[in-house]
Amino acid sequence: MKYIVTTDKSVAQAVEDLKHAVAAHNFGVLHVHNLKETMQKKGVEFDQECCILEVCNPHKAKQVLNADMSMNMALPCRISVYEDAGETKIGMLRPERLLAALSDSVELREIAREVEDITIKIINQAS
Repeated sequence: MKYIVTTDKSVAQAVEDLKHAVAAHNFGVLHVHNLKETMQKKGVEFDQECCILEVCNPHKAKQVLNADMSMNMALPCRISVYEDAGETKIGMLRPERLLAALSDSVELREIAREVEDITIKIINQAS
């Protein structure tokens, strides 16, 4: 269900490289959530770096929504860059498996497979 790679880069560098890789594959970054920063603003001490990028290809999103509007709850795709046991990791939930858990649609599975293939390339390029 998860796709995770380890990188020698810092979280900050991996996030920047991920932004470039996202753009190179015709996706866009909608938002970056800095989990550590957000939790600290809420008064919760959290020491690990963790940034969650919401990414989207509007053409693929439209195909998904045209097939099943309720899939808006699974969009946009999220790619996380985080520290774990002293290592920087980049990961995501696999879109094909995620949508398969939510729908039996063959059409959605095909779209999700395409998105998954591209997002794996994005992660590998950034790592």
